[in-house]
Amino acid sequence: MRPIVPEVNVESFQGPAGEISVKVILTKANPRAAKSRHSTFAPIVVLRGATLESNGGVRGVMAAVEDAVLVAGGIGSRMLPASAAIAKEALPLVDIPALSHLAREAVAAGAKRIHIISSPRKDLSGLLKDHSWLENKRPDIDVEILSPFSDVEVFVHIQEVAKGFGDALSCALHAIKGPFMVLLGDNILLDSFTSSSGYIPSNASKILVEAYMRTGLPCVGLAAVGDPENYGVVSMDGELVKEIIEKPNRENAPSNLVLCGRYVFTPDTSMLLSKYNFEEYGELQSIAIQQHWMENEGLVGVELSGFEWYDSGAPLPWLKSQIDYALRREDMRDEIRDWLSDRLQR
Repeated sequence: MRPIVPEVNVESFQGPAGEISVKVILTKANPRAAKSRHSTFAPIVVLRGATLESNGGVRGVMAAVEDAVLVAGGIGSRMLPASAAIAKEALPLVDIPALSHLAREAVAAGAKRIHIISSPRKDLSGLLKDHSWLENKRPDIDVEILSPFSDVEVFVHIQEVAKGFGDALSCALHAIKGPFMVLLGDNILLDSFTSSSGYIPSNASKILVEAYMRTGLPCVGLAAVGDPENYGVVSMDGELVKEIIEKPNRENAPSNLVLCGRYVFTPDTSMLLSKYNFEEYGELQSIAIQQHWMENEGLVGVELSGFEWYDSGAPLPWLKSQIDYALRREDMRDEIRDWLSDRLQR
């Protein structure tokens, strides 16, 4: 059966401080995309017992995590001149755009609504369109990769002035009720290295959602790296984050675990953004919020082991990402390995 071509309704409304938001609703379901691999969570989950000793007891009723924020507002200055022509989040990891990986990851984690933070001069419309008409050209490609946003509601929020991560979140929070995932748009975390045929999405956000559903606390994804001086580094006490240090000297880094662009934030985020405002905290606003959680109920750190972390924010890391990903894909690895071996001998 051929997919039904979705109708798109667009609704504009004002967010806080005049940010413009656009709601894109696919009003006809794509039958094949509806069968894509994703987890579903019951609307309400009742926890049966305590999981964190420091948390004391049962946290009670937990809302499902059904919203995901994809932060893609930056201009990508390190990727110029390429990012002048195409958003860095739309750049392909070999043949699959970065934002497509993130969308499928969010849906796999239970997202029913995706909120994209964009900027006034950035055009992501090509990624949001229905491309099921291309199925006849390439029937081997999974339809959820051709049209990665076809089975969720999509909201596009414009961050008029780049004022950091916390401010970017504030552009979307008027449209979100309850806990939500956050995925940084130029960070791809993969534990499966499949082609566009038989595509398997990342489990990174799903693992964080499961940690939230177990604890009821905000969660941050962590990755082990060899150069912690380039990241926000954490110190841990069990599964709780005790400190975040931005880009410490390597010898002073408390660990090699760093923030890797995946989060589940709780409904109090909006209130905390007002309390720890940009005027006072600047671009460290989001760190101040996480510090608040650390000093109060707790912030859970979830190490994402077994994942490869790809970054489309700068040319050399992105080139390395392309090669590494190709070497891990079954449909490419032998040929690319032979070519590299031959090329390196010249």
